[in-house]
Amino acid sequence: MSVDAATVIAEGRAVLGIELGSTRIKACLIGPDAAVLATGSHEWENRFVDRRWTYGLDEVWSGLQAAYADLVSDASDRHGAALTAVAAFGVSAMMHGYLAFDADGELLVPFRTWRNTSTGPAAEALTASFGVNIPLRWSIAHLYQAVLDGEEHVPAIASVTTLAGYVHEKLTGRRVLGVGDASGMFPIDPATRDYDADLLGRFDALAAGTALPGPVRGLLPDVLVAGQSAGELTDAGARLLDPSGVLRPGAVAAPPEGDAGTGMVATRAVAPRTGNVSAGTSIFAMVVLERPLAGLHHELDVVTTPVGDPVAMVHCNNGASELAAWVGLFRRFADAAGRPVDADTAFDVLLREALEGDADAGGLLAYNHLAGEPIAGLSEGRPLLVRSPDSPFTLANVIRAQLYGVYGTLALGMRVLAEEDVALDRMYAHGGMFRTAGVAQRFLAAALDAPVAVAGTASEGGAWGMAVLAAFAAHRAAAHRAAARTGASSTTEAAASGADLDAYLLESVFASTVFDTADPEPADVAGFAAWLDRYRAGLAVESAAVDAL
Repeated sequence: MSVDAATVIAEGRAVLGIELGSTRIKACLIGPDAAVLATGSHEWENRFVDRRWTYGLDEVWSGLQAAYADLVSDASDRHGAALTAVAAFGVSAMMHGYLAFDADGELLVPFRTWRNTSTGPAAEALTASFGVNIPLRWSIAHLYQAVLDGEEHVPAIASVTTLAGYVHEKLTGRRVLGVGDASGMFPIDPATRDYDADLLGRFDALAAGTALPGPVRGLLPDVLVAGQSAGELTDAGARLLDPSGVLRPGAVAAPPEGDAGTGMVATRAVAPRTGNVSAGTSIFAMVVLERPLAGLHHELDVVTTPVGDPVAMVHCNNGASELAAWVGLFRRFADAAGRPVDADTAFDVLLREALEGDADAGGLLAYNHLAGEPIAGLSEGRPLLVRSPDSPFTLANVIRAQLYGVYGTLALGMRVLAEEDVALDRMYAHGGMFRTAGVAQRFLAAALDAPVAVAGTASEGGAWGMAVLAAFAAHRAAAHRAAARTGASSTTEAAASGADLDAYLLESVFASTVFDTADPEPADVAGFAAWLDRYRAGLAVESAAVDAL
């Protein structure tokens, strides 16, 4: 494989996917068969400044450049190949949030991420006006809250976008978004695969007479579906990504997507009756719908697949960060004892220990809320470990409770989805915590009471999924060029890409993929259900902690 991989890289036929996650910026290079050729990463952290979660835009670019340089080094180390060009690329990032720019492209206020929960009045007013749930983290809620609060920057707003949209525009000059990412800014009409025109009008009516300049549609990026042309890497964009000047421009650009969409692609969960769970700093479940939801639920919001099909999303602000903090505590103990272990080993040992715990975690309750959690009714986070005096306080129960805690608020939201009688054949999972085979996956199956499948690419996550979407964009571009040469008629680009994505994933990406499937074990299902009942009741302790601390 090394000879073939080296040739693919040297000839510029590899495809690049980038994802800016909450704790890591990852880059992934794939070949024509979607196999990983090289990876790179850079760690970063959000900061809590003036009571808002944010990242600096300088950190975006220094982090992207570091991750890309790491990938170039990995390609050289693995294959002895110099990366000078790629055939296609795509950018994905954490969804939602608020990046507002003036007419000169200057950032008006620091980036407000999805993690902020200060948009309650705006989300409530928009939900009431639209008749669909608008969560606190959605971009339109951030925008309208700034309007309601009379923030000084509002009259100067010329554009609003997401993190993926911002990076893509800098690399290509195109102000566009993939429909999946756009669906976390403003509701999408499934018939047009664009912003809902009626709801745009309702928003403008709400904002009439305020300092907001002009109709909201003019502030939002244009919407594209997977496979459509989203420009190409420019000279300036290539230098931004690779300041050394080695990377050549011209690569086909895929529509920038959100981490939810790339997670769906990374697990081939883009067809009705499929779904996926993505576990990282946040955790969320996506279920592709066969029909509209019957009612409005504050625990659920409707976004889309990368081709615009409706998806019910259960999004929790808090995922595996608190679990990682506990693993770090035990790593420090190992260091102090003179037996240091790396992070992967520590996770593996502790997760396997959790298998020895009681099915209900011995009555221990672990709350992973580092930030506010709307599904749990919490405006701020207070991580807690709670037990009764007679709870078996063992290492196995502590870690099992922490794993259950990762899924706690997710399970509350999924119970609401079950009440809607949404059909689900199988859930697919991805994220680093699934690298330890048979543990996190098994407990997730118990939490959902449904089979959970994990592929070998699960730990690669959204960067790999974005690379696959970029390869699909290159595939569609080649098909259109071929049709143009022969004079053959074809369907529109948008319609063709919508029809083809699932087939492309099956035939070109997952044809030989083996999924490891964990069926829910009855004892685990009963144990988690008992644990969740106590978890729900114990949220009163969480609320008291928020008020007291």
